[in-house]
Amino acid sequence: MKNYYKEIILFLFQLFMFYIFPLTAGPTDAMGMVFIIIIMTFILSIFMGLTQTKIKYIYPILNSIFFIPSVFIYYNETAFIHALWYFVISSVGLLIGIFMMYLKRKIYGHNN
Repeated sequence: MKNYYKEIILFLFQLFMFYIFPLTAGPTDAMGMVFIIIIMTFILSIFMGLTQTKIKYIYPILNSIFFIPSVFIYYNETAFIHALWYFVISSVGLLIGIFMMYLKRKIYGHNN
């Protein structure tokens, strides 16, 4: 718990996007809301990839698991497939963030 403040903040923001943000959408705003959640998941995954802890590797799995209860709250059972999409999107974002961190270390030659 000592150095996981960035990761906890990113997880909390992701939970906000899954559980609080849909409360702001009306019935006609569903596709736009899903699109915004997907984009934010991708961006948060890139930031997670830029962190230097090992917990970042379980982020895609936790991301898809955290989405599943929101299916019962806001959506119907056809939305279960989105858990797979959130896993894929957060995996790609995480890999991009890790690659950006690798390039930063290679170019500047240090870990920060």
